[in-house]
Amino acid sequence: MRVGSKHIIRHSVLPHGVGAFMAGAAAVLTLPPFSILALGPAAYGALFLLVRDRIPLVAGAIGWLFGLGYFGFGLSWIAESFQIEAERFGALAIPAVAGLSALLALFPALAMTLFVLLRRRRLVGGVVAAFLFAACWAGAEWLRGHVLTGFPWNLAAYALADFDALRQPAAWLGSYGLSFLVILASVLPAQAILARGASRWLTPLFFALVVGGLWVSGQARISRPMPESTGISLRIVQGNVPQGAKWAPGSAPATLTRYLRLSAQGDPVDVLLWPETAYPGFLDENEDAKRRIAEALRGGRVLLTGAPDRTARGAEPRYFNTIQAYDGSGTILTGYAKHHLVPFGEYVPLGDWLPMDRLTAGLGDFTPGPGPRTLAVPGLPVLAAAICYEIIFPGHVVDDEIRPDWIFNATNDAWFGTSIGPEQHLASARMRAVEEGLPVIRAANTGISAVIDANGTIIRALGLEKTGIIDASLPAALPATLYARAGDWVLPPLGIAVWLLALGLDRRVSRRNDSHRLISRRSE
Repeated sequence: MRVGSKHIIRHSVLPHGVGAFMAGAAAVLTLPPFSILALGPAAYGALFLLVRDRIPLVAGAIGWLFGLGYFGFGLSWIAESFQIEAERFGALAIPAVAGLSALLALFPALAMTLFVLLRRRRLVGGVVAAFLFAACWAGAEWLRGHVLTGFPWNLAAYALADFDALRQPAAWLGSYGLSFLVILASVLPAQAILARGASRWLTPLFFALVVGGLWVSGQARISRPMPESTGISLRIVQGNVPQGAKWAPGSAPATLTRYLRLSAQGDPVDVLLWPETAYPGFLDENEDAKRRIAEALRGGRVLLTGAPDRTARGAEPRYFNTIQAYDGSGTILTGYAKHHLVPFGEYVPLGDWLPMDRLTAGLGDFTPGPGPRTLAVPGLPVLAAAICYEIIFPGHVVDDEIRPDWIFNATNDAWFGTSIGPEQHLASARMRAVEEGLPVIRAANTGISAVIDANGTIIRALGLEKTGIIDASLPAALPATLYARAGDWVLPPLGIAVWLLALGLDRRVSRRNDSHRLISRRSE
């Protein structure tokens, strides 16, 4: 008798759908700012148990519902941005979060469908099934970070961002590789529930190897002496200008005055760091503003600041979101244009067909820059620049040709208030520091500004909605990490190595189980 898809959904998906959705929501609590690691086995283990014996269609639906809970709660902070201009966009807040969550949930759905298809085809069981599950999840995360410009927010690896030793393996594996190990460690306890015979000791052993390997290798890395500071003194300025007031007509002079006043506090420093679009206008076109900045930079100081820019080309100007470097003459020394633009924030995808405006104020869509580049500023170690959410992309922050000595992340998280969004954003910045072996200096308009060393440790920070400065010495870089040199090419060898180990152990246990069964039959 042929069973219809409606019958499958009603009798196979619906009974487990609520559980999958709740497990996805619980997985958010493994991430900063919560970082409850104990919920990892509960959340991902539940998903593993729910899908492992299902047909592909049902497994995909359960994976989608898990993703809907994961992204629905994990990205709930996006709704805050729609309230900045509530009269125009407020009604779109819930539909936008729901729609984005439903779209991103397709990646867990794909992972679960692929897992079940491969498991059925190869009749995979034991720890190899747990490995396959983790590999499918990590592969789907990699796709999420690349398809349609990518959105690798809240990778599973970020559950380890708040733990000094556990986040260090990202220096070798990157965040996608670390996500694989996080998911593997999370589903092995669930696999242990199903284990029979000698497999009962194999699964806990494999769990101990994964968790112990993470901790031991991480401890070894952070136990090495850090190189001495560069001796470059820096001041991060957190102006804390509300997003609703930032672009109000006539607000630019007052905003500039605020930043200059904060910059003048304390002893002189080598470099001032202002956040994304600290000056709400075309700074390079405002001679009075540049004169005031030049006066503040006398004595050899340098300013790195976010500012919009435009160039005239043809009949229409092109707009860029940039970081500009100024010295005491008021001259732009160098600059960087953001290349990973925020959909609907800095441009409207398919703008010719979608009848929707950008959420941010401005005259037109921004144009992407050419990509990561290393900036040379006189008197400073060479640096990489990342504006706002560019810092969330593993392996796409640093120029592969010329390695910088530090990363400057200028951002404006005022759009998201005091939600969990800025905390999650900070976690991404910490993981980039570990992956690249480079300090990350973060200037955020309303927080969280931070000085992060090359191990991902926060040395100094200024919290949300606080006005002030951070004075610190620029931390030194570590030697280029394996991930900095090889990027995501480290993932295939990792996958092959773990696969062979898991398959070898699983087959050895299977042969032992077969021997025990044969002996039992003969004795009977």
